[in-house]
Amino acid sequence: MSILVGYVPTPVGEAAVQAAIDEARLRREPLLIVNSVREGALADRTVASEEDLRRITADADSAGVAHTVLQPSHRDDLAQEILDLAREHDVSRIVIGLRQRSQVGKFIMGSHAQRILLQADRPVLAVKAAESSF
Repeated sequence: MSILVGYVPTPVGEAAVQAAIDEARLRREPLLIVNSVREGALADRTVASEEDLRRITADADSAGVAHTVLQPSHRDDLAQEILDLAREHDVSRIVIGLRQRSQVGKFIMGSHAQRILLQADRPVLAVKAAESSF
């Protein structure tokens, strides 16, 4: 079994990866890092750069955690892509980042995190980014 983390290059995504590395080290399981690309998107700020991926894989290496990076493409249903990958790879846990959105934003755009939390058939660890101190 392994730990699956959905990664986007944001503070929330960074927090999720760090929590997933901690979980993988604690459970002595490999880490599956998923950064899914939307099909047909000309520009997608959720796509991790090579530098982002080098940094997070170096963090996993430093923690002694075996890891694999997957960058599958998805159409409109990122939540389903994560759930399908979790089943396909028979992961023991899914780690996702949470960001605060307004009720209107959730209504209009939906919530991938909410769908994963409600539809996953295995444990989900939801992580928030640390609050900035200003």
